[in-house]
Amino acid sequence: MKYSVGYQLTATADFVQTIIENKDSIYEVYFAWDGFANGRNTTYIANDFSQWDAQKRKMDDLKTLSQNGIKLNLLFNATCYGAESLSRAFFESIGATTDFVKNTFGLDSITTTSPLIGKFIKDNFPGIDVRASVNMSIGTPEGMDYVSPYFDSFYLKRELNRDFAAIKEIRSWCLDNGKGLYALANSGCLNNCSAHVFHDNLVSHENEIRKMDNGYVFGGICKDYLRDTQHLRSIFDITNFIRPEDVHLYEGLFPALKLATRVSGNPIRILKAYIENKRFSGSIFVLLEPNHTNVVYPYLLDNSKIKSTVVNEKLKYSGADSALIRLEE
Repeated sequence: MKYSVGYQLTATADFVQTIIENKDSIYEVYFAWDGFANGRNTTYIANDFSQWDAQKRKMDDLKTLSQNGIKLNLLFNATCYGAESLSRAFFESIGATTDFVKNTFGLDSITTTSPLIGKFIKDNFPGIDVRASVNMSIGTPEGMDYVSPYFDSFYLKRELNRDFAAIKEIRSWCLDNGKGLYALANSGCLNNCSAHVFHDNLVSHENEIRKMDNGYVFGGICKDYLRDTQHLRSIFDITNFIRPEDVHLYEGLFPALKLATRVSGNPIRILKAYIENKRFSGSIFVLLEPNHTNVVYPYLLDNSKIKSTVVNEKLKYSGADSALIRLEE
């Protein structure tokens, strides 16, 4: 299996070097561009870099990745661009940025939540694959058909990750219609989260929000929900992640699986688990985004004790009672 890996600017060059060392298993590296809202928060570590140093280092990293033959995917994946969403100036900026990245580093694809950004890229940059973001939650052939003029490929709705019958049905539609299909492997999001769109919209506007005198802090309803141990015991029923040990079941279904690594505290650990070791010993939460380790403390979910089976074309995880370990406080 090949992987789409999210770029982040780390304090050392070790992350980029690890990507290069495993480039035979890397399908692409995806990244956001400063100045645009995106599906995650800041792309650099403020304590380690000034704004200008961060920009230079990021440019150097992208150039290095490109020179090593690694494809690049540019993100325009915010769920809200506010008043700019339809403006001529906004699309001029999208075009200028895409043109710069394409001519400076090479650009194979973009991922977006906006059908109009998709249309703009297809109209002005032929040859660049336009991919529908996982944040669009598209999970049926009909849903893909509705927006097929705007997109060349799609990310599968997270909640279908363990449903092989649904994946095969959607993949068949994609093959018949000349579309690509990808999936996100290590999401820590809850299935069918009622607050997902609200949370994504907050992230899109975080630069504006942080300047306000805010009355609340919102980090996602998943945190409060999983603090309840009873909910934690149902973790396999309310999540959609795919463990490194089970990736082999997806060979031939996707050209690549996406790994969320843009905000991980240890992205190298995620790469090693999925690419090098194809297994992981420790709490599964540290491989996921969001990472619920601090939320569920003093509990951890020991990956080595999780059991996986395929029943009626569905991947089932079990053994929560034995895998859920309480640490001494």
